[in-house]
Amino acid sequence: MHSNNYVNTGKATLKINYIVLLMLSIALQCQSQEREQQQDAQKDDNHWLDDMHENIAQSVQDSAIWFDDFFFLDGVMHQETAQAEARIRLGWEPRSRELNQFQNRFRVRVRLPNLKNRLDVVLSDYDDETELGNERLGRDDNFGDKDRLNLALRWRSRPDSGFSHRIGVGRGLQTFVKSRYRNHYSLADDTLMRIEGSIYYYSDDGFGSHFSTKFDYSASTETLYRFDNNFYYRDKTEDWLWRHSWQSLHQFDQKTAIISGYYIEGLSRPNYRLNEHYVSVRWRQNALREWLFYEIEPFILWRRDEHFAPSYGLALRVEGFFGHS
Repeated sequence: MHSNNYVNTGKATLKINYIVLLMLSIALQCQSQEREQQQDAQKDDNHWLDDMHENIAQSVQDSAIWFDDFFFLDGVMHQETAQAEARIRLGWEPRSRELNQFQNRFRVRVRLPNLKNRLDVVLSDYDDETELGNERLGRDDNFGDKDRLNLALRWRSRPDSGFSHRIGVGRGLQTFVKSRYRNHYSLADDTLMRIEGSIYYYSDDGFGSHFSTKFDYSASTETLYRFDNNFYYRDKTEDWLWRHSWQSLHQFDQKTAIISGYYIEGLSRPNYRLNEHYVSVRWRQNALREWLFYEIEPFILWRRDEHFAPSYGLALRVEGFFGHS
């Protein structure tokens, strides 16, 4: 009698275990299907990014081909296709006492192989005097930041030449011509010096020039220290604007980097004096797609026209690269 009870109990236990295992198997299968559905949904949600990138890149490429065909020479065979690249940057840089501070930038460059890659078409809303990504925070009243759109043809005697020359329109549809020289020299195995000098003439603003020296020291494969010096002369105001910066650049991996820096700026009139300075830490991350980046940069800014009272801010930026290689 007792043995029958043990047998019945054992069978019941086996049935219960079987049912539990069956339920666990069904639950795991459902969870796996749900995870796959979430991944598919995430791919569908991000599909618009790929469509947007492809549309902009194709539009830029079509413009490059149109420009290159304009300079096409009959009877000459060309195996290269015109290439174009675009860089678009959207930024919001709110700070205490000035929350509605926006800084948006774009640049389009078209390379024309029909002219042996010696002529480029450049359209941008910022001067080459300030490289994209190294602009100062806050307003740039000294250089008229509100009207920086320019369109120019850039010519070089050969693709790798340090000399380049431009003619175009900019700064409120002023015609301009500009010549520039860039080069770099290795001072040691871990130290590099970059130099740049340019002179230009705008139909209304007159002559101007820019001189720059930049020293890079590679402390390691991930860390770089930079000392940057810039001097700008404006014939319109007959003075010099100077900018200096000290930066530490550290790359954690192929997608993440951090830039810490101290920046100062001033004018030569009425005397050589400091107009503003600031410190910042910029976090740069490649996200979602290889062509898409975002930046977060907390900073503290001191300005002469604000009696050097500290102004605390946080810059937020999104940057995209478009083009066909």
